[in-house]
Parts: sequence; C-alpha cells; structure tokens
Amino acid sequence: MPVLLGPVLQALNIKENGCYVDGTFGRGGHSREILRRLGNGGRLLAIDRDSRAIEAASPEMRTDPRFEIVKDEIAHLENIAAERGLLGKVDGLLLDLGVSSPQLDEAGRGFSFRLDGPLDMRMDTEKGISAAEWLASVDERTLKRVIAEFGEERFAGRIVRAIITARSSEAITRTGQLAELIASVAPAKSGRIHPATRTFQAIRIFINRELEQLDAALAASLRLLAPGGRLCVISFHSLEDRKVKRFLRNASREPEQYRGMPSIPDRFRPQLKLIGKAVAANADEIADNPRARSAHLRTAERI
Repeated sequence: MPVLLGPVLQALNIKENGCYVDGTFGRGGHSREILRRLGNGGRLLAIDRDSRAIEAASPEMRTDPRFEIVKDEIAHLENIAAERGLLGKVDGLLLDLGVSSPQLDEAGRGFSFRLDGPLDMRMDTEKGISAAEWLASVDERTLKRVIAEFGEERFAGRIVRAIITARSSEAITRTGQLAELIASVAPAKSGRIHPATRTFQAIRIFINRELEQLDAALAASLRLLAPGGRLCVISFHSLEDRKVKRFLRNASREPEQYRGMPSIPDRFRPQLKLIGKAVAANADEIADNPRARSAHLRTAERI
C-alpha cells in the first residue's frame, strides 16, 4: 500500500508525456499509479537496490515500453540518469525513504524485532556485512555513537554495555535475541514504542548507509530535474526529515551574503522553489495503513 499516494501524485504534477524517476521502487505502488497517468510518450525509470523488489515488478510493468527498472542505489542516481541521457530532462523525482513493508514483514530479512529471524538488515543482501557480523566486531565507542546519533537513543550507553557484555559469551545473531537484550536494560513506557525500536533503526541506517545515500540523491536531483520538474521526498523519521528540510531550504534561497542584493551570480541563485508545506497522512490513511503515521512528504520545484 503506497504511502501518501494521493498527495504524491498531486505533488509530482504529472505530465502525460513527461519523464519520471521513482528512486525507491519498493513493491511498485507509486510507480504503478504514475504509469497509469502517462501517455505513450511518457517515461518512468524505477530504481531499487533490493533484488526482491526488482523481481516483484509485475509482468505488465516489465513489458511496458515506457518503463524501465534498474537494480542500483540512489547514491548512484546521477550516473544512472547520465547513462540514459536524462540529466536535466526529468519532470519528477520521487524518493520514498526507509524500509518497505515487505522488508519489515519478512522475518528472514532481520529488519523487525517483532518477528524473530537472522539479524541481517541489509537492503541489498548481495553486498556488505550483516548487522550480526557488524555487532560481533564493532568497538564500543563506535557502537555507542551509531545508536546515539542514528537512533537518537537516550539509553545508548547502557544498551551498548549490555551488547558488549552479552557478545563476549554468545554471538548475537537473531533479531529476537537483540530485542530481548535491549528490553532488559532500557525501560519501556506504557503506550510508547518498543525499547528496541531506536537501536534497530540506528543499526539499519548505519549498515545501509541510508543518510549518505540520501545526501547523494538530493545533490543529484538538482542535475536531474528539468526546469519546472518536481522533487518529492517521503521521510519517516526525524533524521531523514531534517536533512530533506535543510537541503530544500538551502537550495531555495541565495547564500546569506547575497540576500537582498540586486545582482546575484548565476551559480548562487536559488535552484529550487518550495511547493507548500510538509504533508502528513490523514486519519483515514493511518487507519488503513498504520505505517503511514510517521510519513512526511516535502516537495520542491526546479527553477
């Protein structure tokens, strides 16, 4: 169930024969609806680094001459577009950040502590090391920094000490094992999130280099978008949203030293125009899809 589907389609301002990029295909919910609004001259390029997401693209989409799907990372967005001659020609770029529902719902992927499974957490299981492998070797200082910074976890110190102590006698290889360990040292407040939520988020973000990926994709957006092209970004936690908000703000105004001046060098002129305020899911969508409750959509237009 694609998050904020109506607001996304409205924000993209889809042109019948326009060129669009879905940088985070997931299970294709947004892409499918974008394709339905394109004419014969339209084009949609979808990207995902998860092989299972690529395999999940429907036969109807795969055989559609207007559609192409690529297994790659959004950090490589500029190169992907350049190889296809799309720099400066994209009418809309969508980035739906974070993990997809199928990734959370498959115990074997190791993203969720609600389903016991191997502690993996890699979006691309063909690259890098798993969360379990990283936890087995990471030093205490780095682990504390990751959990405190990427999880914004106030109990990072006690969680790290528990992990370091536990791994000295037994390898931490299961999601349930890690979740129980965290719950034993981090207090849970009634009605609040599970004590392991922030730590799982932090490890996932680090393992997948999610914030680095986001930085690269945002920078590339300025070179992809045609004048009037829209950048739409859906974020799910404060670290992502702050990065997106800061990027859009900085790209939509001239540097402070030129503010108010009658003549500004071209390279310092604003490159984006903000479109409305951040959009959150309404009560009806949250009732149908509880995972939409933390989603925020921000939109800007290339000048």
